[in-house]
Amino acid sequence: MNLDQVIANRSNKTIYRSGNFAVKVFSEDFSKADILSEALNQARVEETGLNIPAVEEVLKIDGKWAIVSDFVEGKTLAQMVDEAPDKKAEYIELMTNLQILVHSKQAANLNRLREKMHRKISLANLDDATKYELQTRLESRPKHYKVCHGDFFFSNIIVRPDGTPYILDWSHATQGNASADVARTYLLFWLSGDIAGAELYLKLYAEKTSTPKHYVKSWLPIVAASQSLKGNEKEREFLLSWATVVDFE
Repeated sequence: MNLDQVIANRSNKTIYRSGNFAVKVFSEDFSKADILSEALNQARVEETGLNIPAVEEVLKIDGKWAIVSDFVEGKTLAQMVDEAPDKKAEYIELMTNLQILVHSKQAANLNRLREKMHRKISLANLDDATKYELQTRLESRPKHYKVCHGDFFFSNIIVRPDGTPYILDWSHATQGNASADVARTYLLFWLSGDIAGAELYLKLYAEKTSTPKHYVKSWLPIVAASQSLKGNEKEREFLLSWATVVDFE
């Protein structure tokens, strides 16, 4: 397997192209359970019929775990936005339509989003009263079983030369309430500093699905708290500030 061509390089993983395959090589200290869980998530989502890279193999390369998937030729929506910022609204609509498609699917063996969020909120750097309030709110939400990506943003969508979009990175995939997944994407816009993009995205999603915007925003403190364990210090502080807001109108 030739690992000379680097596609992406992150702090705990490097993704290579090897012929018709993408090889994601994890650092030696990365949890084996998390790696196997990611591959299993991806395989389970494959069965929904969504356009995603198929998992071909999980193996060790020079003592490091790796996931081998089909390589998808094309550009990410992030690249496309950078190259044609005048088309950004069009690309946000494409992303929104894709996310609605994801939420139309079910994969009964995926982990439950509600349980994952309960666990993460319990570990968040918040006082016990705030944690209790957020977990009570979470428990009161309608129980849905829709496929949720968990990190749905421009960088995880790749568009082939023929215009066919594929969705990447299913490591955070769960089944649950779609509005939690939408709140996560809304926060990703804010984390990138694109407030106008966040509002356009939420407006489009609300219109296309007849979901009240205030209902999605009511998820923001819950989602922010559950995501506050990730990212750098600045990102964690930002998310914790959202987690302590009582209501969003």
